[in-house]
Amino acid sequence: MSDSALKNRVTNAVKEAMRSGDRRRLGTLRLITAAIKQHEVDQRTDLGDDELVAILSKMVKQRHESIAQYRAANRSDLAEQEEFELGVLQEFMPQPLTADEIDRLLDQAITEAGAESIRDMGKVMGLLKPRLQGRADLGKVSARLKERLNG
Repeated sequence: MSDSALKNRVTNAVKEAMRSGDRRRLGTLRLITAAIKQHEVDQRTDLGDDELVAILSKMVKQRHESIAQYRAANRSDLAEQEEFELGVLQEFMPQPLTADEIDRLLDQAITEAGAESIRDMGKVMGLLKPRLQGRADLGKVSARLKERLNG
């Protein structure tokens, strides 16, 4: 059995939702546990917190995309369900980084990689991704990095 604190939090939340009879929340929590189990079966290993955050980040991104599509199609009922699921998912995500924290990590990664131009962007993002996973929008960070390396 894994020693993942995040996995334990999800398991405890499932038990609490079952005790309280919160079927809607329980359904979302079961989606999370199914995704975790699927990855563990596929990789034949117990996942640590970093891998779980990556799974949750992917689920959060999917919910954001679905919400936008449902709103565009005037399906507020479906969008509201996705928003509910997003809220439950975000309970298990690490605290988002502030802009100052992101800038500090950008400076650190640029220095570590010895980056001098846009050609070094992949190297820098390779260093940043594990540090930012689930704590910042990597697309926005990538755009900020591009500005710095071009400027």
